[in-house]
Amino acid sequence: MLKEIYEQPQAIRDTIARHVDGDVIFPAELLSIESALLSFKKIIIAASGSSRHAGLAGEIMIEDLSGTSVDVEYASEYCYRSTHAGTDPIVMVITQSGETADTIAAQREALIRGAKTVAISNVAESTISREASASLLTCAAPEVAVPATKSFTSQLTVLYLFAIFLARKRGRITSEVLREYLNRLTELPEAMQKWIPLWDSQAAECASMLRAAEKYFYLGRGVHYAIAREGALKLKEISYAHAEGYPAGELKHGPSALIDEDLAVVTLATRDAADPDSVLRYTRTLGIQEEVKRRHGKVITVATEDDRAAASVSDFCFYVPEAPELLLPILEIVPLQLFAYHVAVLNGADVDNPRNLVKSVTSE
Repeated sequence: MLKEIYEQPQAIRDTIARHVDGDVIFPAELLSIESALLSFKKIIIAASGSSRHAGLAGEIMIEDLSGTSVDVEYASEYCYRSTHAGTDPIVMVITQSGETADTIAAQREALIRGAKTVAISNVAESTISREASASLLTCAAPEVAVPATKSFTSQLTVLYLFAIFLARKRGRITSEVLREYLNRLTELPEAMQKWIPLWDSQAAECASMLRAAEKYFYLGRGVHYAIAREGALKLKEISYAHAEGYPAGELKHGPSALIDEDLAVVTLATRDAADPDSVLRYTRTLGIQEEVKRRHGKVITVATEDDRAAASVSDFCFYVPEAPELLLPILEIVPLQLFAYHVAVLNGADVDNPRNLVKSVTSE
């Protein structure tokens, strides 16, 4: 798992290289659904586990940039939902292995209903890729450890590319803006590569400090809620600690009853200073951190580099480099992966093969 966390910058580079030719995104991969791309009314994303969390982030990316309506379904529930829920959708299915039973079933149901499908997978010849109307490959190379790490950030990369592809196709951004978005994305792997060793050592320190914590809340707003969900999943699947991801504003609606000295709250409190909405979400998240501190909970924060305000209401603070709001999730998740890894190692768990879990769920 640790090796694959460190491989994420290269996986992201390779994924970008596969799908971007100059200023052209997906030069050939979506030709088979070109007519559907001109007429579809909404996108439905069906996925499970970490792939669904990537889909939750993708929902915000696609809606904010392209103005397209997106619903995210659990793959295991899609087949049982009303067949009349929406017209003319494109159904996007996401699975690392391409062999996840629930997700394959969801795609087959979508095709029966007459929808075009787009499969995001890490295996070119997988069942889901072969059966899809169009396939977008993540280039994470084989991922051996059960916990998704490099496959997750590669999925986020493809979803971001899809969001700006649709935004350009629908006339929401100019070619110059598209080029700027691509430039910022291509800068990300180098920044991540530089920061990973620091996050690794900090995660070991933080894990040692919180080793006795009995429960964890992970909190995020907007696109960062997806990363809160994924961070919590990483911790519980490999360390067996109880962890839940919530939208930050939901803490007061019940979960705050659990705040005490045995609770650790992990907050995603990054911000894009050029985005007023991002700054507003950030400010309100700091207010949540202050409340947790008043109630004697421990606060671990992921914040933007040099943010002293966030650090002042934290027991421990991971910094990530500055990035646009919708690219911050690709950075934020890495210190949380490393934190989960070090907590699990301290607890004597087998991080590569957690109990009761398999790499690919091939039966329903």
